[in-house]
Amino acid sequence: MMPKAVFWDMDGTLIDSEPLHEQAMVAVLKSLGITPPADLHDRIIGISARPIYDMLHEMFGLNLSFDDWIVRKYVYYMEHVGRLKPRAGAVEIFRDLRALGVPQAIVSNSDRLIVEANMRVLGIDRPGMKSVTRNDVRFGKPDPEPYLRAAWLTGVDPAESVVVEDTQTGSLAGIAAGMQTLFWPQQPMETPDGAIRIDSADELRDRLGLNDD
Repeated sequence: MMPKAVFWDMDGTLIDSEPLHEQAMVAVLKSLGITPPADLHDRIIGISARPIYDMLHEMFGLNLSFDDWIVRKYVYYMEHVGRLKPRAGAVEIFRDLRALGVPQAIVSNSDRLIVEANMRVLGIDRPGMKSVTRNDVRFGKPDPEPYLRAAWLTGVDPAESVVVEDTQTGSLAGIAAGMQTLFWPQQPMETPDGAIRIDSADELRDRLGLNDD
């Protein structure tokens, strides 16, 4: 059955951007003379920028402020964002839901600068497109606030909304918001309690009612 609204995570769910986020982080760390462990990105995936900075500061003793850190990382990201590609099948589903009039929103732990750049690359930015970024809420995922704000923006009951996420952090936010949460990871990862695991774009289409006769 088709949901009343669908709320999408961005990085890793709609766009294959996690490798670029990792490259940007590694580039800045190396410019500071720090060689990060190979599994660092896996440990921080889905977490918003400030807690990541705090973790790196504790691990490596970063000698620059959060603002300087984020500027350097985002300069690198924006220089390379044009090469990003959508996650296979995701944008097609997004556009099919839009054509059917299903309300949708982007809900991301990234800053608005990054979210809007990604939306332009995907070709889904348009007047009236709703999005919730880390700049728009007091608490990022796994707190439910970002998804509850998306429900408020669309005027749809959280219980009648569906979340699509690729990380445990984001899935926990959707679950806490009282929404059906579809967990569609790009890499091996344990499914959070309360989420429904999705393993392909076609399975996602089924869950969203797009393959119903």
